[in-house]
Order: sequence, then structure tokens, then C-alpha cells
Amino acid sequence: MITSLVAMTGCSGKISEIKDSVTGGGDGKQSVKEDPNAPDRDVTPVVNEVNAPGTAAVRGDGGTIDYSNVSAGYIMASYSGNNPKVKLQIKKSDGELYTYDLKVDGSMEAFPLSEGDGSYTVQMFFNVSGDSYMPGPQAAFDATFDQFSPYLRPNQYVYYTPQSKAITKAAEICKGSKSDLGALEKLFIFVTENVKYDYDEAANVQAGYLPDIDETLETGKGICFDYASLLSAMSRSQRIPTKLVVGYAGEAYHAWISVYLKDIGWVDNIIEFHGDEWTMMDPTFVASGDDADPNKVGDGQNYNPMYYY
Repeated sequence: MITSLVAMTGCSGKISEIKDSVTGGGDGKQSVKEDPNAPDRDVTPVVNEVNAPGTAAVRGDGGTIDYSNVSAGYIMASYSGNNPKVKLQIKKSDGELYTYDLKVDGSMEAFPLSEGDGSYTVQMFFNVSGDSYMPGPQAAFDATFDQFSPYLRPNQYVYYTPQSKAITKAAEICKGSKSDLGALEKLFIFVTENVKYDYDEAANVQAGYLPDIDETLETGKGICFDYASLLSAMSRSQRIPTKLVVGYAGEAYHAWISVYLKDIGWVDNIIEFHGDEWTMMDPTFVASGDDADPNKVGDGQNYNPMYYY
């Protein structure tokens, strides 16, 4: 069987289109009010590393799907054959279909089980010509795991290691915070003040583009995918569950983040700060406007999430 597959890229829309879907204004100052007498939050970075022990795996035609760690909410895959274009699809029986471009250098990459507990099928596909692909190795399994586990680990889209400079920087930024909320706002403001939107990259982004958080930090520029990946990695390393969300902001294909805060839950609406809680954060929009305010950017009605990483 040969089929046509389309993999997702990030941030193909212009930032002006995204701006048209939200409103904003303010000075971007930190607004979280914390108890000065409370103890400082532990900012020691935690990197829940991923691995592929091979205790549950399928192999064939140069491809490997390792599902040894589904109880932690992820699988790993690699390809070391001669095909220049290989894709991986992950599908929960009653969930969304996720399609990824695999690297073809033999390196193991991690992929989250984004749809939660359930029965999954993971399959590799090899390019035949154009957009046509033929099926390769397939794994099927049932998975049960903590809902936060996929969003406290690195994966192909949010890749980091204990040696990542961005992870060390996150700990530095969060020093003196009294709460997850305070730490998160510091990270958000840092990213939006120090990373500028890369219009040239957005105009020329290619299919299969993957963020590099240390490159984004070093160059101080990126597209929405880069903003979301950097902020996700930083907050995950600070033990704050964070989803990189891909969907539409108005008509623009876009990426942003959703975080989990104790006593609040998952925050996945547009940014609006009420003094003690956040709702969804879109660092790209805030960073792109001189007068944008990370504490209030619209009502979220034009944001339509599709995928979570």
C-alpha cells in the first residue's frame, strides 16, 4: 500500500495575521504578587531524560520503533537506512493522527503520546516518490501513564539535555521566585524581551523544520515554533508541565504553549492575567509588538488548538 502523507511544520503564517486575531497593550512588567516571606522556590533544573532500552521494540528496513517506555508517555524511533524521507505516524484509537518527519541519520528521537491513556498504533513510512509513501515497521500497544509525564520530558519538538544552555539559563532567571507562577512569568518575560521574531525565517521555513532552543537563545531570534519550544523546555526543566500547542490563530498556522498550574489546572485560553493566575501564553505575539503586554492579549476566541507536543 502506498499513501500520501503530510507532516506538520510550524508558524507558516505571517505575524501580522496572528496580531489581527488578538488585542493587546501595556508595558510588559512582571505582575505576579508573591509573598516576600515565603521561601524561595527550588530552581535546580530537572531533565527527565528519555531512552530506548529495546525491551519492547519492532525493527525493519532500517527503522526501529521502541515502545519500552509507554508507561512514561513516550516512544522513540530511529532510521538508519538509505531512504532520504521517512515519516512516523502515531494514532490513538479514538484520537488525532500525529505525523512527524524522522531524521535519517540513525539517531533515536522521542515522541510524546499526546492523546493520553489508550490503545496506540505507531507506524513508519518510507518515501517512494513525491508525496507517496509505503508502510514500514508498525507497533501496537496499550499505554497508561501520568497525564503530566509527556510534558515534563524532551521530545523531537521540545529537545533539550542537561547540557543545554537554555536549561541553565532558566534556573538563573527563576532565582528568587516563590511559586511556579512567579517562575513562569519570569521565563515568559525573558523570552519575549530577548527573542525577536524572524520574518526572513518565517518566509522561508521548510517542511520538517525543528527548533533548536540553544540557537534561539544565542541568536535572539526565531519563529513561533522556536518561541514555543524554548519556553516549553525552560519551564519543563523547572518542573512545570508545559505543552507546545500547534493550531490556528485566526487563519495563521501557529504555535504557542499551555501550562499546568496547581490549583488552576491546564491553562489553555489566550493570555489574560488576573493577579494570581495565567491563561494561555503566546510568546510570539507579545515579543513581536513594542506595546504588547504579556499580561493581557485578547480573549482567545480566535485560537484553535489542534496538536499537543
